[in-house]
Amino acid sequence: MNKRLPILRAYGVGCVLALVVAVPVVSADQQTKAKRGDWRMWGGSPDRNMVSDETGIPAAWDLATKKNIKWTLELGSQTYGNPVIVNGKVLVGTNNNGTLRPGIEGDKGVMVCVDAKTGKLLWQITHDKLPTGRVNDWPEQGICSTPYVEGDRLWYVSNRCELVCADLQGFLDGENDGPFKDEKYNKKIDGDFIWKYDMIEELGVFPHNLATSSPVGYGDLIFLNTSNGVDEGHLDLPVADAPDFIAVHKKTGKLAWESNAPADKVLHGSWSSPAVGMVAGKPQVVFSGGDGWCYSFEPKTGKLLWKFDLNPKGSVWELGGRGTKNNIIATPVIYKDRVYLCVGQDPEHGEGPGHLYCIDATKRGDITKTGRVWHFGDEHFNRSMSTVAIADGLLYISDLSGYLYCLDVATGKQHWRYDTFAAIWGSPYVVDGKVFLGDEDGEIAVFKHDKVMKELATNDIRNSVYTSPVASNGTLYITNRRMLIAIEAGQGKSKTEPIAKSTTPKKESGDSK
Repeated sequence: MNKRLPILRAYGVGCVLALVVAVPVVSADQQTKAKRGDWRMWGGSPDRNMVSDETGIPAAWDLATKKNIKWTLELGSQTYGNPVIVNGKVLVGTNNNGTLRPGIEGDKGVMVCVDAKTGKLLWQITHDKLPTGRVNDWPEQGICSTPYVEGDRLWYVSNRCELVCADLQGFLDGENDGPFKDEKYNKKIDGDFIWKYDMIEELGVFPHNLATSSPVGYGDLIFLNTSNGVDEGHLDLPVADAPDFIAVHKKTGKLAWESNAPADKVLHGSWSSPAVGMVAGKPQVVFSGGDGWCYSFEPKTGKLLWKFDLNPKGSVWELGGRGTKNNIIATPVIYKDRVYLCVGQDPEHGEGPGHLYCIDATKRGDITKTGRVWHFGDEHFNRSMSTVAIADGLLYISDLSGYLYCLDVATGKQHWRYDTFAAIWGSPYVVDGKVFLGDEDGEIAVFKHDKVMKELATNDIRNSVYTSPVASNGTLYITNRRMLIAIEAGQGKSKTEPIAKSTTPKKESGDSK
């Protein structure tokens, strides 16, 4: 197994400002159905299911010959943010390379906005690093949050542990929108803040190494995990009463409600992202806790509906990943009144046993026993940061050890397993009858979406992939560690030229190892 780069790293400071801005209120049902066209958030919809209805997406491409390559753009030196595509713009979080936005040098967290047709930079939002250093804001990690977009507003979590609301137009429209008027970087090529909510200053949050959550919206609220975690010694929780989950009014940036359900039981950090979906006709917002529990709340009030322990009874947490208990980094997926979620750890902690659960979200209270529909784990599954993709009765999930699994969504039975022989940090993505998955060796493997495994192509994109491919308006977007790549059928060289390197089959089929 390859030596892995540092993952989850720290976060920082801001201020609460208020203004009513014109933001459309979109229901969870409406957002969940929007799986073609713009891809406006992590997972494409609030339920976070990694599936798209786009068509015409090529299985293979070639960076050397430019076959099916629409354009490429150099990003920072480390990119963990996933692309979002909306209104002809592509948004992605990375770190500062000093060339995209000339005149800004040094280690920064940045959110870049580029033209979807050409890859030309439109604007860059820049965040300085926290003065506390790596304990809260790990060097070179940039912005790992994937933005959530409605109308002309985007929300994301900065490296400084701020929930940020920004103008999708940046300063290109010649206006400084919102009550926030003191942008340090305020040229035409810079981003325009509407408001910031500083979780350190306002809530006492202590982000362990990195703030990572990708927000989601429902009604007039934005939901996110705070990344509250342990200190540099990994032994103490400096602010045990700080909230792990919060709801913020999307128009004003004011706190609506908070929860610190994990309390002092946070194992490492609260790094996941929430999901929102309809269960039995009513909305739920689901959070992955830093204590290894999954929690569901009533979105408007923050009332706890249910909780589920993803760690088997008797499991033990040990420093450095040597134990059998895990925290949660993956994002929950809500699908047909059930929640699908797995456990994992910081990749630096190495490999270990993992668990994937299907949870009945119609239950109430502590549903660890009553809400368990099926479990996939023990000797069959390893620690994972993967968000599942569910389509046509099939569920796809990957793990840190480098395996992609295809399961029956109703029973959890394994149809097939594929070994990439490389660490996997991202998630599988289903689009156009295909399954895409990136790995740390810089390859994108593509499979037929089917219960019988068929590898269609393996594409070399030259650098480690810590994110997940996404499609929008006929184009596939992928970020590797240093580059944003737009892939579209018919671009580049003729269709008769070779488009993917040959590979030795690495499949493993059947319902067990």
